[in-house]
Amino acid sequence: MSTARTSLRAARFTVPAAALALALAACAPSGAADDAGDDAAAAPAASAGPITVEHAQGTTELEGVPATVFSFDWGATSVIDALGVEVQGVPKQNAPTLFADLASSDSVIDVGTLFEPDYETIAAQAPDLVIVGGRSSATLPELKKIAPTVDLSNDWTDNVESSKANALTIGRIFGKEAEAQKLVDTLDASIADVKAKAADAGTALIVLTSGGEVTAYGAGGRFGFLHDSLGFAPAADISEEAQHGQAISFEFILETDPDWLFVIDRDSATGQGAKTAEQVLDNEIIAKTKAAANNQIVYVDPTTWYIMGGGVVALQSIADEVGAVLDAR
Repeated sequence: MSTARTSLRAARFTVPAAALALALAACAPSGAADDAGDDAAAAPAASAGPITVEHAQGTTELEGVPATVFSFDWGATSVIDALGVEVQGVPKQNAPTLFADLASSDSVIDVGTLFEPDYETIAAQAPDLVIVGGRSSATLPELKKIAPTVDLSNDWTDNVESSKANALTIGRIFGKEAEAQKLVDTLDASIADVKAKAADAGTALIVLTSGGEVTAYGAGGRFGFLHDSLGFAPAADISEEAQHGQAISFEFILETDPDWLFVIDRDSATGQGAKTAEQVLDNEIIAKTKAAANNQIVYVDPTTWYIMGGGVVALQSIADEVGAVLDAR
């Protein structure tokens, strides 16, 4: 059947980084524009005192701008990276392909997995800050006994606003408020642009394949950004929990018959499973849909959508990806 595929695996969020540099240059005084890119990647500004951070599980006090940071949340890591700040420790086993350089670097400490931190290693390193979120959020009670820990989990029912709030929090922690605000402003502009393009694009259905099974996601859920912010009309009223979606059949997809079918290949993102999403959906039933007939089955970048999911940098990448698909119509 006819399909379209987009991928951002080859580069790590280059579009928002470039947009940030341009925005900073535009705001710089005369003679400073050439240094904008360097300023964006500069070390965090020194803090005159403690920083109080409000987060999903309470309030955490930092002595100042943290010099040593361990992050268990890839959405937060992507924002920190975009602000030009280095992370010293990550769960290497769970690293998405976009952060393969961190996973392979001898200078970056392996701090365990998303679900099982290496508490002994973390305690030995005594980081100034540990960041958790989503899958790793349950580990905060133990981690905070070792080092200051904040939970930057996303609220999947309001992904954009919680992602923007987390970005601004990260900016304040590292003395990069202006740069974080530029990331937020760039995302807002991109959302408005894609939403205008999607106004006449028709309906869409988001599905995730895993182990040969198919699950649908709708507005207000984990992947609802496509509907709630980017403006695609839902092809069906999906009854779902924010995280887990609704199990569906191929017949359901045909009966729903969306104009667009956005497909997330979970097995590709996690390195598991014997069948790709293309193989799962390569059948006579799906071939009868409008999406297949019009070359509007889009196999999205699963690392960004599934592993990253939240955070302004990931949402920016998703908006850019969807915008490019609409431009190619």
